[in-house]
Amino acid sequence: MKLTVVIVNYNVKYYIEQCLNSLEKALKGIESEIFVVDNHSEDDSIGYLRKRFEYVNIIESNRNLGFARANNIAIRRSSGEYILLLNPDTFVCENTIRGALEFSDKHLNAGGVGVKMYNADGTVAMESRRGLPTPMTSFYKMCGLCAKFPKSKRFGRYYMSYLDWDKPAKIDVVSGAFFLVRRSALDKVGLLDTDFFMYGEDIDLSYRLLKGGFDNWYLPFQILHYKGESTHKTSFRYVHVFYQAMLIFFRKHYGHLKLGVVLPIKVAIYMKAFIAFVVMMTKWMRKSLGFVEKFGNEPKFIFIGNERMLKSCIEISHRMGLTTESFCVKNENEIRKIPFSVCADGKAVTYIVFDTTVYSYENIINFMSKNKDTNVKLGTFNVNTGILITPDEIIR
Repeated sequence: MKLTVVIVNYNVKYYIEQCLNSLEKALKGIESEIFVVDNHSEDDSIGYLRKRFEYVNIIESNRNLGFARANNIAIRRSSGEYILLLNPDTFVCENTIRGALEFSDKHLNAGGVGVKMYNADGTVAMESRRGLPTPMTSFYKMCGLCAKFPKSKRFGRYYMSYLDWDKPAKIDVVSGAFFLVRRSALDKVGLLDTDFFMYGEDIDLSYRLLKGGFDNWYLPFQILHYKGESTHKTSFRYVHVFYQAMLIFFRKHYGHLKLGVVLPIKVAIYMKAFIAFVVMMTKWMRKSLGFVEKFGNEPKFIFIGNERMLKSCIEISHRMGLTTESFCVKNENEIRKIPFSVCADGKAVTYIVFDTTVYSYENIINFMSKNKDTNVKLGTFNVNTGILITPDEIIR
């Protein structure tokens, strides 16, 4: 078996459905298997996925195991020469997995491989490549020097933003949203550390691969990552788990350093967590006291597909009261001719909705990569399921 894909799901059945649909195209001709580990979802993910993807190995947990434990269960059952850890709130381009595998076959010392991840507004996700969060690198990030001097190899190392986005490069940390790892490397350095419940596992594994003598690589193959649809980043639980992961990593790998180095970093982590809690508590209190946030303009939807897709989306628009404007593009080459100036009005969020049964995921991402307006975001529609997906909501 060449490849095992492992996806951990928690209450995001429509996002993972899209992810699996993209994998059907990306895995053509590759000897592969897919495992979905469900962390006790409450949205009937198990029943929904089993009806639609009979070939997927679904592992149903009776509790939320966290990211590391869930992945490890599937990895132990798998047989692939390579393991791909993939987030459910992603979709992959048609050539991404094949390109990553071919690169890894040619670079035998490649332990972990990551790719170019795009956000829903077409911007490149900075966490596509990262440096190790050493005490000094973490300090430069927390005090703002990383953002101020992104091209500096010293100050900008957290995101390694001095590297060329369009060229392969050795990096320190591979993102867990798309983490291709060689099984023989896992056999040497071990599986994911279950001390991490969620967040930090990818950094820890990347570091152990480096210490094991392997190289980690960034490759300019593309995926889209909705960034956190499988978690609630505005919740108190998220803040606790995220900053707890930072402390676990720091204690594990840098706890031996002198107090003068350790203490400032720990204080900075606790301060960042405290500020995040204060912001969330303020918002919660304002809502509890009846302070209503000002409503923005209604979002606008632009549908791009064939006549069948447009007919379905117009019906949804009328039923849901959506503000719509439609384009009918029957040739993929015509996508690039649509100017972004007609896609946004500068006041409301505009979702450009593509029919994923008509256009390739690669062409959809390439179109969005030209976007310069953060108010313009990607939406997708599958005419076979009738599900409209945006980074902010699911519409049926």
